[in-house]
Amino acid sequence: MTEQNFSSMRNAMVDSQLRTSDVNDQRVIAVMAKVPREDYVPADRRAMTYIDRPIPLDNGRALNPPLVTGRLLKEAQIAAGDKVLLIGAATGYAAALLVELGVQVTAVEEEGGAEIAVAGATVVRGALNAGAAAGAPYDVLFIDGAVEEVPTALVQQLADGARVVTGIADRSVTRLCSGRVVGGALGLNRLIDMEMVVLPGFGAPKAFEF
Repeated sequence: MTEQNFSSMRNAMVDSQLRTSDVNDQRVIAVMAKVPREDYVPADRRAMTYIDRPIPLDNGRALNPPLVTGRLLKEAQIAAGDKVLLIGAATGYAAALLVELGVQVTAVEEEGGAEIAVAGATVVRGALNAGAAAGAPYDVLFIDGAVEEVPTALVQQLADGARVVTGIADRSVTRLCSGRVVGGALGLNRLIDMEMVVLPGFGAPKAFEF
């Protein structure tokens, strides 16, 4: 597939998936029209680059659909100079978009995950639910997928007033959520049900049963 094909597909993704689905931040539109997503997709799956479905990766994970990434970026209200903690970096696509938006990115991915090479981003390997405390405090927590709950360990790495965007997995439903940290506590607003990749290692504590 030629570069021209990918460019046309990228423009079609912006017009048919993003602009029609409440991704109306022009900065987000611009970076998603610029960054070649195909560079962050396994070679044998590049034909799937701009479809509106998750793309499976070799390690059992998957890339979120472009619309999910676009909505997360929009709801994060990114400002130039922000320090962003990205959880679930996968192949580095979201990290590349964040760098283009002019922020400092610390991207966390599991050991043994896909190779990540994003100029301007700091990559940390380890448990996703542990974050990267060495770079705290962060202005934005960007969880690129759905979790059953946002762990306290991540909230503690955020500045007061920090923005948080994530998906919340509730049984078979995943919901896009955004919120802020105030006084050390996170409040989330549930925005819309969306198909999102569920990240490993974020199971909510089991309730005690008699």
